[in-house]
Amino acid sequence: MSNSNIREAFQVLTNEAKDLFLPASIPETFGIPTALEFVRDHVAKNLPVIMREAITDWPALEKWNSKYFRDTIPDKEVTVAITPNGYADGLAMHESEEHFVLPLEQIMRMDEFLSMLDNKNPNSVPYIQRQNSNLTEDFQELWEDVNEGSLNFASEAFNKQPDAINFWMGDERAITSMHKDPYENIYCVISGFKDFILIPPIDLHNVPRRQYPMGIYMQENDDKIVIEPILDEIGKPRLIEWVSVDPLEPDLSRYPSYADATTYEIRLNAGDMLYLPSLWYHHVRQSHKCIAVNFWYDMEYDARYCFYRMMEKLCNYGQ
Repeated sequence: MSNSNIREAFQVLTNEAKDLFLPASIPETFGIPTALEFVRDHVAKNLPVIMREAITDWPALEKWNSKYFRDTIPDKEVTVAITPNGYADGLAMHESEEHFVLPLEQIMRMDEFLSMLDNKNPNSVPYIQRQNSNLTEDFQELWEDVNEGSLNFASEAFNKQPDAINFWMGDERAITSMHKDPYENIYCVISGFKDFILIPPIDLHNVPRRQYPMGIYMQENDDKIVIEPILDEIGKPRLIEWVSVDPLEPDLSRYPSYADATTYEIRLNAGDMLYLPSLWYHHVRQSHKCIAVNFWYDMEYDARYCFYRMMEKLCNYGQ
């Protein structure tokens, strides 16, 4: 099969998807659907949905803010991701080569973290973003402010309980670079807003990716944050595949295929919930001191996943 045939086949896929099932915009509902409605209209189709005002009954919506955290858990030890540029898991230059860089993680008191948000050090962007079910593992005091029953529709639809429940809070400079996850994601905004750019997995061939050497941010004695390469057991750079394009400023001369990607831009406000299906690419920005909670349900590795893996192989073959 020639490369031209592969490109033509992918173009047919894109055209058919846009004509037959991809919506012109992400659908919105008010409140929470039934499990049946959720499965039928969204999960089965692998399509996102915004549920406006879906968590207005959560006590967290009224309580969670900087003052509340200073008053109730000022001495709570929290793990904070620190970066010089706001990208906690993203690309940065090191010795004239782009690296995928992990954040520096520091343990500090909650009131120290909140002071960092207030003071805005230009060279240090903080973000609570530990993805280890930190809401239930690290913030047990806050869990009672979440109405867990609001997620019954999702647990019933996915036929499982969440794999992880994560707490997010940070600076408006903190940006989540474009990536995908092997999870069904229920994302809830408690305070402020989140801006998402979404791309469906059917557009995999239009999302440029390549292997990057890995690094991690480290702090030197003068408090300067630098990149330290991550090496494998034989001393070679450890590699990871990551999205190459910045959707905020896409370099279309370098990545022309991105111009054909189906992109959706949405905003989640406080009280809103988003169903983000597995394998959808997403890029996230936020307002200052935005607080969010998300529920990850492990995806089903079914025929849809096998189809996606085949697409990945064909994309690599066609390059």
